[in-house]
Amino acid sequence: MKLTPTTEKFIVHWGEMGSQWGVSRSVAQIHALLYLNETPLHAEQISVILNLARSNVSTSIKELLAWRLITRTQILGDRRDHYVAIKDNWEIVLRISEGRKKREIDPTLHLLRLVADNTEYDHEVTPGQRAQIDELVGFMETLDTWYNDIRTVPKEKLLRLMKLGAKIVKFIGK
Repeated sequence: MKLTPTTEKFIVHWGEMGSQWGVSRSVAQIHALLYLNETPLHAEQISVILNLARSNVSTSIKELLAWRLITRTQILGDRRDHYVAIKDNWEIVLRISEGRKKREIDPTLHLLRLVADNTEYDHEVTPGQRAQIDELVGFMETLDTWYNDIRTVPKEKLLRLMKLGAKIVKFIGK
């Protein structure tokens, strides 16, 4: 694959956005390259196209595989692993949100519950502090429940719901 000025701009920007989201620039750029590419690429091709060290590409591929944003595939007559990005934008968002929930929200909620339980035994915690902690736990539990409920709704219905969003906001008032 030869990068055009447009595809290069997309890949560079995706890399910049990745670093804003807590993902390394090279991971995001590799994802962008595979997302745009119409055929599977192997690590050496990715390394050459993006001018990245082979070791960096290998590490980045492992991370993308862990996030389930790319898949490994084989090509007849070639012993190397090739990689393809998930192309369904909705699926990409769901996989990223699922991964972030597991890595960020779940451990935080677990810790907040432990802290809330410990406030009963820590007599230096003020009633106001207890109330703030309990309110935060309740809020996080509501988000967790909402997320789990939303994950069960079929994609087509979720898309309809998203499109209705502006109408609902207008209906209930700002």
